Amino acid sequence: MPRNFIPRPSHYAPDTLPKPPAWQDEAACGGIDNSLFFSLAAIDIAQAKSHCGPCPVRSQCLTHALTVREDHGVWGGLDEFERAGLLKDVRRAAERQRRLEREREKAAEQRAADADAQSAEQEPVQGRPADATAAA
Repeated sequence: MPRNFIPRPSHYAPDTLPKPPAWQDEAACGGIDNSLFFSLAAIDIAQAKSHCGPCPVRSQCLTHALTVREDHGVWGGLDEFERAGLLKDVRRAAERQRRLEREREKAAEQRAADADAQSAEQEPVQGRPADATAAA
């Protein structure tokens, strides 16, 4: 059976249906030994990254690595330490954004409470005109 065909779970579906294209099929690293991308040697890492530069699916590769939290190897032109730094930066930015939103909500609640308190002070007392306190 050809490599690009997958078996179907139903006996009614033919086994000759083609597999849908995946980003890995277009990757520049397709015919290269995988050990190059999972080496700890700096020279191998640099060489692996050089294959990623012109790759047409570099962004999909990096997205995959970040999504499934690939712990090892060069993916999308970044090694594990660069990806960890990127994730750390994203988490910090997200936390900063959440903190700003909480501060804005708190400030809006405070403004609303201040406005309620101010309007309560300005309301006239029942049975007495608003000018009576000023005239007395």
